[in-house]
Amino acid sequence: MRAAVLAVVAAAALAGAVGGQSADVSSCRASQLSPRFTYVPGSAGAGNVVYQLTVTNRSSSLCAITGLPAVKLLGRTGNPLPTHVKPVFRPGLTAVLVRLAPGGSAKATARFSPDVPGPGEPVSGRRCEPVSYWLRLTAPGGGVTKAAVRPATPVCEHGTLQMTVYQP
Repeated sequence: MRAAVLAVVAAAALAGAVGGQSADVSSCRASQLSPRFTYVPGSAGAGNVVYQLTVTNRSSSLCAITGLPAVKLLGRTGNPLPTHVKPVFRPGLTAVLVRLAPGGSAKATARFSPDVPGPGEPVSGRRCEPVSYWLRLTAPGGGVTKAAVRPATPVCEHGTLQMTVYQP
C-alpha cells in the first residue's frame, strides 16, 4: 500500500514539471487569454447542442488554468443573462491543471438546450430565454474577457450550461 502511495506522489511530482520548469505556474490573467465559444457541428441531438470554449494564451509567458470555466452569458449589448453552470463530471474525473505555453490552448465544452424550455419559461410563440451573443469569462488569475457566441443562441432552462472542466 505504501509503495502505491509513493508511486502516486512521484507521478504527481513528475506531472507537475513541464520541460524542466517548476510546478509553480501563475494562474492565467484575462489579459493573457483569447477565448472562442463556437458550436460543435453535428452535436445537436435530443434537444441539446454542444459549444466548445477554446482559451488560447496570447501572452509571451506560461500560465495555467484549471477546473470549470467561470462564465456568464451576455445579450447583444453586453447585458447579463441568466447563467447557471453545472459540472459534467464523469466518474473518476477531477480538475486538471492545464499549463498554457504562449500560443497554447485549453478546451471545455458546454451542452445546453437552445429550444426546449425549462420550468417557468415560455412554451410557445417566444424564445425560452433571450439570445446570447457574448460569453464573459472570468480568468483564474483575475480580470474578465469575452468571446462572441458563434452562432448566437438562446440558452434554455434559465441559462443552464452543463460544462466540462478545462482539458489540454
